[in-house]
Amino acid sequence: MSTSRILVVDDDPQARDLLQRLLGTLGEVTQAPDPKRAAERLAEGPFDLVMTDMAMPEPGDGLKVLQAVKGQSPDTPVIVVTAFGNIEGALDSIQQGAFDYLAKPFDVDAILRVARRALEQKRLVEENRTLRQQVERTSLVLVGRSPALLEVYKQVARAAASNVPVLITGETGTGKEMVARALHKRSPRASGPFIPVDCGAITESLMESELFGHAKGSFTGASGARRGVFEEASGGTLFLDEIGDVGMKVQSQLLRVLQEGEIRRVGESVPVKVDVRVVAATNKDLKARVAEGLFREDLLYRLDVVHLHLPPLRERREDVPALVEHFAARHARGGARPVVTPEAMARLTGYDWPGNVRQLENVVARALALNVTGVLGPQDFPEPIGEATQKLTGLAGDMPSLAELSRRYAAHVLQHVGGNKSEAARLLDVDRKTLYKLLEAPGTEAES
Repeated sequence: MSTSRILVVDDDPQARDLLQRLLGTLGEVTQAPDPKRAAERLAEGPFDLVMTDMAMPEPGDGLKVLQAVKGQSPDTPVIVVTAFGNIEGALDSIQQGAFDYLAKPFDVDAILRVARRALEQKRLVEENRTLRQQVERTSLVLVGRSPALLEVYKQVARAAASNVPVLITGETGTGKEMVARALHKRSPRASGPFIPVDCGAITESLMESELFGHAKGSFTGASGARRGVFEEASGGTLFLDEIGDVGMKVQSQLLRVLQEGEIRRVGESVPVKVDVRVVAATNKDLKARVAEGLFREDLLYRLDVVHLHLPPLRERREDVPALVEHFAARHARGGARPVVTPEAMARLTGYDWPGNVRQLENVVARALALNVTGVLGPQDFPEPIGEATQKLTGLAGDMPSLAELSRRYAAHVLQHVGGNKSEAARLLDVDRKTLYKLLEAPGTEAES
């Protein structure tokens, strides 16, 4: 664990030395005699905690230190030390973002108690941010190394930096929204909103209001004004999924938005400027719909500036094992990674997956939810993937026993933790005696 870095700011050298001795039990303490020196220390690197006196001679006081910290590192807690009775100044510091304040003369116990609480808050904030980033990376990951998917990776990297519209095509379940999110997160608009809209789930009568917003009283039920998703996504990315399901009237309005960068709310005549990157997706053949008179050709040209096509899973079967491992880890129960037998993996790889990646994840998640051993075999998957009914009824004699499957799983967990039986028992949620019994199932030899 890294040592906490603490900055103490006070014009009184004796107070600084006292605080350094006290806070030195919590981390590495750096001193600064005034706000100017404090700013220099802050510029040298981030701190986990800053404790500053409120009243200091020119140039500036403790509020200057507080403002400097919040301007550079908003998550760093600042504790303000104030003279006894200066409650107004203390309240000002709290309103401007101070974590807490302490009164002089010092209460040693109070200093340590508040400092520990502030450091714990900083740790939790950083831990939550890390977890959010991990979840975000997981949700954006494109798993696989097939030539077809590698080409998608390259196209995403090239297109992310620009601001032009992107059209993503592919069958249902291939991960079109995932690619749209990856484009957004790797773009200069990453700090802005990402707003997904499922055009296929919104009726034609509500689509216009959903996209562009409406004025109060513009139609029955419009009890108040409402912003549309174009305004909500301003400064970021608007993802229009299943764009092929949009009607001709809304298509004309979308074309105007892409051409002019402005929208008109339903019931209003004044245009509103919007700064949005549009990423659209469809599982339909838009050129065929243009030929049928169901989609505007000029809108297709506007949307299809950069075209990303996601191949179906049956055209990149070599990615199936990596996807299975990824989804097995995501949906695993407990701490141990499930095992997929070679027979099961062969069946999963050989299946055509009409529902693509989404269907594969659902099948793996279902198998893990119903499996108690952690070893997934063909019998854990539904027909026609695993032919589960045949395996369970006609060929039961060829299947390993439950005891054997349990032994294999326990041995796998033990190997995973380097032979540490206590850790293996903890992950399996059993005691060591039960672990030994699992490893010594009838007809087998124990593994160590």
